[in-house]
Amino acid sequence: MSGDVRVASRLIRDIEDDIPEAVSTIKDLYAYTGNAHVVGITGSPGAGKSTLTDGLIAAFRKIGKTVGVLAVDPTSPFTGGAILGDRVRMQRHVLDQGVFVRSMATRGALGGLSKAVGDSINVLDSMGKDIIIIETVGAGQQEVDIMNHAHTIILVLVPGMGDAVQTIKAGIMEIADIFVINKADRSGADRLFQEINIMLDMALVQTIGWRPPVNKIGNINDEKNFVLEIGKLVEKIIEHRNFMADSGLLDERKRRRAVCELRGALEACILEHIYRDLINDGSLEQMIEKLINRDSDPHTIGEQIVIKYLK
Repeated sequence: MSGDVRVASRLIRDIEDDIPEAVSTIKDLYAYTGNAHVVGITGSPGAGKSTLTDGLIAAFRKIGKTVGVLAVDPTSPFTGGAILGDRVRMQRHVLDQGVFVRSMATRGALGGLSKAVGDSINVLDSMGKDIIIIETVGAGQQEVDIMNHAHTIILVLVPGMGDAVQTIKAGIMEIADIFVINKADRSGADRLFQEINIMLDMALVQTIGWRPPVNKIGNINDEKNFVLEIGKLVEKIIEHRNFMADSGLLDERKRRRAVCELRGALEACILEHIYRDLINDGSLEQMIEKLINRDSDPHTIGEQIVIKYLK
């Protein structure tokens, strides 16, 4: 809570490693969370999410906001850890006491996020960070886990990455609060802009009263315009946050996150406990052998486990 970066880093590491003491600490910290605005940045690999995140850090710091970043990287096949590619692009903030950047590995989690992200958000929140940016791994159309954690979701698209009409069908398009066309100096940016707006116009009803804006971000090497365009994106994030607070949608999203947190806690308390118990008494290996030999099936074994442990 005093903002000690080393303590926060160790705690997040322990959360990822499922150290029991970390859960105890999170219990104590939870009462001091719920103040940060969580921004999720998602999109296909190579869309420029890390570069966009770096620009947002600078823009938020310019207006006096402290920033925490959780950059979810693909898992290394050798170490099980994060590749750390995202942190390479954010080195200029390393000495800024108002910025905390942490890479996290997916460790096999589907949906573009690590299962430890929820608790790690609470760590940054308790540190007093005003803005927490979650950069997802870039898993494609079904990368929608971010909707359970973020208040504002930014979907990053770039021209020339396949048929843009496919974006209209993608489930991930439905969760975006703000669209960003990155690398908008490329050919096809105007067409992509039009197609996104057509998609938004075709939506039957804007039930929540918010029409997702479509922002263009050009070449990072054109520093003056890049900073200007990032500034406009920050304005839209703040505008969306204010809209949600005024409309009651912010409370709804906080409720959705609470449901997600409770479900995750139940899985940790029940499923992991049972799984560990099955490993320790050798039952798991016997069950796996039955499945391999086709002496039983996963559903039957699952039902037997439930009857045994949950009565």
